[in-house]
Parts: sequence; C-alpha cells; structure tokens
Amino acid sequence: MKFYFAPMEGITGYVFRNAHHACFPSVDRYYTPFISPNQNRPMSPKEKRDVLPENNRNIPLIPQILTNNAAQFLQVTKVLADMGYEEVNLNLGCPSGTVVARNRGAGFLGTPRELEDFLDEIFEKCPLEISIKTRIGMDYMDEWAPLLKIYQKFPMKELIIHPRLQKEGYKGTPHLEAFAEAVEALQCPLCYNGDITSPESLTQILTKLPSIDTVMIGRGILQNPGLLQELKAASTESVALPSCEERLAVLKEFHTSLLTGYQEIMSGDTNTLYKMKDLWTFLSHSFESPDKYVKKIRKATDASDYKLAVNALFRECALKSENS
Repeated sequence: MKFYFAPMEGITGYVFRNAHHACFPSVDRYYTPFISPNQNRPMSPKEKRDVLPENNRNIPLIPQILTNNAAQFLQVTKVLADMGYEEVNLNLGCPSGTVVARNRGAGFLGTPRELEDFLDEIFEKCPLEISIKTRIGMDYMDEWAPLLKIYQKFPMKELIIHPRLQKEGYKGTPHLEAFAEAVEALQCPLCYNGDITSPESLTQILTKLPSIDTVMIGRGILQNPGLLQELKAASTESVALPSCEERLAVLKEFHTSLLTGYQEIMSGDTNTLYKMKDLWTFLSHSFESPDKYVKKIRKATDASDYKLAVNALFRECALKSENS
C-alpha cells in the first residue's frame, strides 16, 4: 500500500513537510497546496518558495496546480520542469465555494466540454507527466459516467478520486460505488481519497474496494501525524506500534521542529502563532479532552505564553489510544 499526503492550503507548506517527513517518514508522496497562476505570472513568490528544490530536500513532492486556463497551466509546468520536477497534479477536486465560483477545482467538472478541450491541450504540450485529483461531479451522481469517458481519453500518470460531489463538501459518506466504476472504466493507476482516519476506516474501504493499493490522506494525518505508522502496523506484523511515551516524544519533536521552522522564516510572534494555532484545529484530535488546553493555546499572544500553554497540554492531557 502506498500512502500520499493530501495538501491543505495554509498548513502543509514546505516548513510543515520538512518537520513531518523528519519525524514521520512514512509518506510516499507529498502534494503541495495548489499553485494558482494568473495572466501576470505563473506562480507567486510564496508559491515558488514552496516548490524550490532546496526547500524540499529528500521529500517526494508533486506540485499541484489549480487553473482552468491551459496556457497558464503550461507556463507553470515549464517553470517546474526547469526545477527538475517530472510530474504535476491538476486539482479538479477542491470544493471551496470561492474556487468553484471561478470555474476551477471541482467547479471545472461542471463544464465538461471546456474541461475536455483543456485536457486536450495540456496533455499534448505539457513537458511533465500529469496526474489528476478529482471529485465525481458537481451536483448529481449521473455526472460521473460522462467524466469517466473524458478521463479515458488521456494518458494520465494517475487519477486520485475523492468519491464525493462538490456540493457535498466533506460531509456524508463517500460514494464507494463511484470508485468501483472507475476501476472498471480506466486503465491508469487509481488512488483513493476520503475519510481515512484510522486502521478500521481503511479496512472498511478495502473490504468494499479490494483493488485499492494507493490512498491519499489529508485531515486524518493532520489530526494524527503518526497515522500512517498505525495503518502499516495494522496491515503487517513486521511493523510494531510505538509505546504511548514514544508517540508523545515524537509528537513533541514534530511540534518543536515546526515551531522553530516558522520562527526562522517569519517576522514576529503574531504570524508564527497564527500558523501554529491553525494546526491545533487538527492536532487537538490526538488528545483526550483537550478543549481547555487548546483554549489557552489560542489565547496566547506571544511565543512564551504559547509554549507554556502547549507544554501544559503535553504534560497533563493524555494521548488518545491507537485506533481510537
């Protein structure tokens, strides 16, 4: 089983990736938060810093692009090819209202003729291999079959499928039957994405979709940075789970590395704490009854107060048990 780390805007940039990969080296591929080109430039200075090879040493990284403009897509891929990248990922999965309103991400699925023309051009001219991350439609399940017919026409490196409609966001149950339809219809490698948060959740999906050999996980890893180790331990006797003390020690190391990384590139405590507090929205799920501790973390106004609040959480709040 291969494991990919789905990107999240504002959180999983290169500082996060470096800290995570050093502490939890189980990810087969990381994906960048999407690069969003416009007519003035292929990528912003921030986006360029995020993909620079020197900021991602020894990290298996695939840049992701969000656009519905073929010329702009190709401009980005030329820059990435010059950096040494061999593959790029097209985002057709983001369900955000602001993205969809501009006919990007999952919104592009609502105009299949324009999408097919776009894919025609980029697959003909792109210097890199192209993988795609997709939803199964905008509003209705019957949109999926026509989209599969479009995808059949192109030599994709891989198709990553989040089997929900755009309108569903991250709510409800993924439509596993839609992934099964893709298995029957497509020859390219497929990757499953959606609602993998524990060994049990992965087992339930594999019971219904036994052909899956690659999964992408986002929120599950943000909530439990060591999740992949748990998934691998559940699937093979050769991988042992760490003790609670070992898990806590690595989590502290990860947090310290991340905080230090942000302090090195950001000016002042305000911006650094904003990034760290954003992470605790997810990381708090690793602990039992963390609310009062997280409240103090969110109230911290400088690095000193923040560290005191975090240390109290690590000292007094128990980690959730594996598989919970």
